[in-house]
Amino acid sequence: MRTSVLAVCLAAASASASAQTFSVPVVYNKLPNGLRVVVSENHAAPVVVVEVMYRIGFRIEPQNRTGFAHLFEHLMFQGSEHVGKFEHVRIVNENGGTLNGSTRFDHTNYFEVMPSNALELAMWLEADRMRSLKITPENLKNQQDVVSEEVRVNVLNQPYGAFEWLGLPQKANTNWYNAHNFYGDLKDLEAATLDDVKTFFDTYYAPNNAVLVVSGDTTADEAMTLAAKHFGAIPSRPLPPRPDIKEPPQTAEKTFTEGDKLARTPAVAFGYHLPDRMTKDFFALSLLDPLLVSDESAKLYQALIKENQIAANVSGGFNYGLGNNFDYNGPMLYTFRVDYRPDLKGADVLKVVDKVISAVQEHGISDEELKEAKVSFRSSFLETLEAGGGFGKADLLAALALYDDEPNRINTILGELEKITAADVQQAAKKWLVPSNRTVIDRRPEGGGK
Repeated sequence: MRTSVLAVCLAAASASASAQTFSVPVVYNKLPNGLRVVVSENHAAPVVVVEVMYRIGFRIEPQNRTGFAHLFEHLMFQGSEHVGKFEHVRIVNENGGTLNGSTRFDHTNYFEVMPSNALELAMWLEADRMRSLKITPENLKNQQDVVSEEVRVNVLNQPYGAFEWLGLPQKANTNWYNAHNFYGDLKDLEAATLDDVKTFFDTYYAPNNAVLVVSGDTTADEAMTLAAKHFGAIPSRPLPPRPDIKEPPQTAEKTFTEGDKLARTPAVAFGYHLPDRMTKDFFALSLLDPLLVSDESAKLYQALIKENQIAANVSGGFNYGLGNNFDYNGPMLYTFRVDYRPDLKGADVLKVVDKVISAVQEHGISDEELKEAKVSFRSSFLETLEAGGGFGKADLLAALALYDDEPNRINTILGELEKITAADVQQAAKKWLVPSNRTVIDRRPEGGGK
């Protein structure tokens, strides 16, 4: 999560008051078929967000079918029993709404942002495809071609090939579920069959494997009534046992040097295995994050760009490139990317990085830095909730319901951050931000690979 220096300054004056007054209305229920339903009222604007999040992401997609979860996301827009091909998008747009979907580590989500008088329409659309997705050979072949082309355009024919968020997990992790190419190998995408698609839908796109969030200009009674009306008759289905996705501890640094035909300057990506989500160390590192890499005041920016002038860009974060600190539920990396000078190597960048982190490990952070980090995180957190017409809030509520069975935790996150001390941050840095817990990919213009 990121914020600007200006936002930090503006937020600082009212930080304590914000922590005390922040509250998101949450009503949580489960239908008899197992569908979780979360409603959050907000009548500031005549807008509603309807989101359905399914607990199936690319982490646990079928082996030998890499990229299948993403392929299926595309198939969900190809029509259902009462909605023709491409009609879902047309209906939403013609009613003044927007929509999208995405595939992440541990979920796939679909959402509409609509005028509040179109709430029932959005819920009907989502229920129809949950109940009766149109699975045909034509739709499968068409979307295989679309996704394959997306892989070529976004990865194979791009400088660096998304190495910081696509390549790094494959190098850092050892459990297949965390270490495969989730965008999809072309041979796996092309090998997907109609039976694969039907089995995937029947297995994971069930109400008891999903959460429905309605956020915005509605009431809990209205939304719950509509949820029961449109989703209540969809039958639940047996869910397979969840696979073991645990990642064994890393005990030695992993380093790789790769050549890149399309890159003109070098870049290095490195990631540290993170503590389990929502633990004390997780929150401590969440506060260290904006101090290390956020804006021009951050420690790594100052050291790499201002003081040593060895880099042109530095970025990073939890769940980098794919989400935020809270919308996943499994092993995760704290990832960084640095674009650096061609006359240097990735090892030169890491020497500076290690010096910055060692200072935190040895001397800790000051009370003023801790206060700044809390204000920065709080500001980014609140900005995230309002993003996309309120989609950010709906998405976080969905993740907390799906992974924690506790959407009201949205109201406790800032309080948990507030309890973290400077000593907690120092101890977490000592434990987790060490070379033996790190994987590095040095990506260099062709000729520098080994």
